[in-house]
Amino acid sequence: MKIRSILGALVITALPFTSVWAENMTPEDIKKLVDEAVTKRLQEHERREGATERREGGVGQTTVEPGIGALPEVGRERRTESQPALSFGSSGSGRLVYAKPFVSSPKAIVGGYFDIQYRSHRKGVLEGYGNGTTNGFDQQRFVPFIYADITEHVKFASELEIEHGIRGAGENEISLEFAHIDYLVNEPVNIRAGIVLIPIGKFNLLHDSPLNDLTDRPLVSQFVIPSTMSETGAGFYGTFYPGRTSKLDYELYVTTGPCGHGPDGAPRINEESGTKNSRQRKCADSADGLDINNGKAISGRVAFSPMLGVEVAGSSYYGNQSPSSYNPLSITAIDWTLQKGPFEIIGEAAWAYSRGNSRAIPGNTLGNTPGSLLTGINTFNPLAAPPQRMHGFYLQGNYHFMPAFLAKLSPKRFGEGSTFTAVIRYDLVNLNRDNRGENQGELEQISFGLNYRPVEDAVFKISYQYLPKSFNPNSGQRIHDGALVISAATYF
Repeated sequence: MKIRSILGALVITALPFTSVWAENMTPEDIKKLVDEAVTKRLQEHERREGATERREGGVGQTTVEPGIGALPEVGRERRTESQPALSFGSSGSGRLVYAKPFVSSPKAIVGGYFDIQYRSHRKGVLEGYGNGTTNGFDQQRFVPFIYADITEHVKFASELEIEHGIRGAGENEISLEFAHIDYLVNEPVNIRAGIVLIPIGKFNLLHDSPLNDLTDRPLVSQFVIPSTMSETGAGFYGTFYPGRTSKLDYELYVTTGPCGHGPDGAPRINEESGTKNSRQRKCADSADGLDINNGKAISGRVAFSPMLGVEVAGSSYYGNQSPSSYNPLSITAIDWTLQKGPFEIIGEAAWAYSRGNSRAIPGNTLGNTPGSLLTGINTFNPLAAPPQRMHGFYLQGNYHFMPAFLAKLSPKRFGEGSTFTAVIRYDLVNLNRDNRGENQGELEQISFGLNYRPVEDAVFKISYQYLPKSFNPNSGQRIHDGALVISAATYF
């Protein structure tokens, strides 16, 4: 009331000097004019006082440490340039755990993908369905993805793969599929360091279940090229544009080497699992994830696209796999993609050479003379030697379509963005080209499939697999097999 009285007196004092006073005004008009002016001045005064109070912290307002924020408000207030960064000079106790820069300035994106499948085998082979299991459900993969823009030039990405999540501890797999930091210099040259996906073939780089039109990965990408191979290292990647419509992509890394032999000289590469067990995360003899011989591997891929829809690429991997001698593992691959309208032809071929894999190596404890031929080790044929050479390929054709009657029947479910895909794929691998006798490692598979995508990021699949050449992983007996496979996968 005191402030209002003072403001009223000031307004009345100023009235004689305005043009309004020259008018013939009644006392009621003057009173109304004074009240409006006082109210306006009072509102302006309150606004100024409130702004000052907010700048100064306000009455009774708690002062918080820079960059932390009040606990109920964590993540809402973003860092400013005036706020000091977290350092060892920061004060505070329990709440310092919340003082990370990403808490006060959140910038991470969490996503991933998930798939579930059902398969019914006549005799139960491949993909972990040995031990007499011929049909069952499996939550094959749950893969969380974390990405963050650190700065305009610094990026972070990671993927955690959880396989067969409902099974026992000895039957599932949890691994950091990749986790790396990128420094973007320019489009032709960028730097990457961390756990990187090895660029052998294209499928190893684009193996996500929602991306692929069949449930199972190609045999060559499971056995000849180690399935989802990733190692710790660093390197470069980039893109060039040689012509108006052409593009050249490359990746080049130096990483931890392969683990092809145990310390006792026993080969880990065999005709049952191919090169799968040469991955460091599968190497029980190097549980720390370090090189078994302090050796490194070099890998790279170059992909050329002369025009949109056409790409041909070559890739290679080379590294010493032996703990006590020089016996390198080399893998060479080519891949191709041809797209024209609704038609698509993709494929990949790979060759692997594991030098010395069939012979005892120096320092072994197997009782064999170094250099002698090893027989009957990790193989079902006692006369066969562990393989040195492997090869395989796949060829896949896709046809994308949407029946017009379905789009008319239900535009919401079969409208724009949804599509069907008919798929056929031929797979062939030979996991022991050195065995001139009955080759237990030769696998042949023909797959017919149909899938439906309500949106691009989610897919429902059904396929039938016919295996003219296969083997039972329990007995090594050559068999013919077939399987019905149904699955669903989605990004989230």
